[in-house]
Amino acid sequence: MKVLVTDGISPRGAEILKEAPGIEADIRSKVDPQELKSIIKDYHGLIVRSATKVTAEVIEAGENLKVIGRAGIGVDNIDVPAATKRGIVVMNTPEGNIITTAEHTIALLVSLARKVPQADASMKAGKWEKKRFQGVELYNKTLGIVGVGKIGSIVADRALGLKMKVIAYDPYISEEVANKLGIELVSLDELLATSDFISIHVPLTPETRNMFNADVFAKMKKGVRIINCARGGIINEKDLYEAIKKGIVAGAALDVFEKEPPGENPLLTLEEVIATPHLGASTVEAQEKVGIAIAQQVVDYLLRGIIRNSINVPSISPEALSLIAPYITLAEKLGSLQAQLCRGAIDEVVIEYSGEVVEQDVTTITVAGIKGILDHILDEYVNYVNAPIIARERGIKVIETKTAKPIDFASSITLKVKSKGEESVVEGALFGKNDPRIVRINEFLLDAVPEGYILILQNEDKPGVIGNVGTLLGSYNINIARVHLGRESVGGEAMSLWNIDTPPSQEVMDKLMKLPHIISARLVHL
Repeated sequence: MKVLVTDGISPRGAEILKEAPGIEADIRSKVDPQELKSIIKDYHGLIVRSATKVTAEVIEAGENLKVIGRAGIGVDNIDVPAATKRGIVVMNTPEGNIITTAEHTIALLVSLARKVPQADASMKAGKWEKKRFQGVELYNKTLGIVGVGKIGSIVADRALGLKMKVIAYDPYISEEVANKLGIELVSLDELLATSDFISIHVPLTPETRNMFNADVFAKMKKGVRIINCARGGIINEKDLYEAIKKGIVAGAALDVFEKEPPGENPLLTLEEVIATPHLGASTVEAQEKVGIAIAQQVVDYLLRGIIRNSINVPSISPEALSLIAPYITLAEKLGSLQAQLCRGAIDEVVIEYSGEVVEQDVTTITVAGIKGILDHILDEYVNYVNAPIIARERGIKVIETKTAKPIDFASSITLKVKSKGEESVVEGALFGKNDPRIVRINEFLLDAVPEGYILILQNEDKPGVIGNVGTLLGSYNINIARVHLGRESVGGEAMSLWNIDTPPSQEVMDKLMKLPHIISARLVHL
């Protein structure tokens, strides 16, 4: 597996990539956009920071690309929908720079209140201008935080330590959570009208782009000071410039810009503006943390299939994976079996969970079942990222049901497929903790190991069938590993699953169908 790093990575992160068996790392500090499009086809993984733009064109050119890792939080430089469409996992490192970004926010808050950068520049110009740089206290001032995620929560905690009053606007957290943080939830309009300082901590989305515009500035308390260490584009920079010129906004501290580097941005001409070049995550500790984290995440995914901190697929911690991995395997095998048993287009898939498994988050297990189906009916790359999207695009309705009461096993997964008015049912269970079994196909109860080549025979329940089949397979030197039997009633119909070491030829399949009492014969591979 080849991994390309385009924006550099911490020394320890580089070591993790280089030391991983089966990984060939190509670490560069910068790659031209055109060069990236031309070389990305050779790589299975791509690790970037904020400088590299992973566009739809780059993703389309990445024929072998399986994972894109962002050493940091924001992924607005990555076309996530395009990656999802291609089945490419997009990961970030949300924990690595939380503390350092929050601390940078506090640094800008204090600098904005006391005009530290401006006074420093004046001193270095040989001046002594005490009156010019008179500041304001933070004590008893109101800080309005927009977005109380992990960074916003830490900023709130630090501001409370400075004896500020902290209010917040975030429609996605409860009063209970806010009370635990020691902050007061208010409406956005109330926050704008009463805050002395406003700190922004929301992601850049279609809903938050230009969130702070002329209309919003008009609602602010006169003399407010604004800090943005989140993302450029959340603040309309032209409108902020006008709000400062009009005296509505007394000052702004910006670590991020709509265009980076910002070039000849009018905001940079204003003394009221403090600007830093996207330093929120730029500490030695943070870069080391995110470098190590993204390197390990990419290695784990490419070599072990472990997904963590993914933007476009439910993340699975190693602890959670250890609990649900056997169910993931079982569900994918059941889906694969159904795809090979069904004839015609699939209209609906129902996945039923019973017993102990319902205590787990079954989202990824459901996706595994869908992936197992699609892998065998499509001629395109299907994985845990794009399987639900492909199913929707093909009009396949997916239904998930749960019952905590076990039916026949401590835990079981039943996968029903409806196709052209017909329904096919397969059920699986775990024996012990890790051994998947097929325990039912339609009305037949079984105990079959779902691996390798399997002959599925349906026959009349008559003497001699098993012997005839065994003799035929033996005559063609096909070794039988296991045989699993089931029947609906004595003398009725029966089913047998034969685990065999090599696939039979069409000639053998034709001869099987000619044996006495054989109703159907199918070969599946799991």
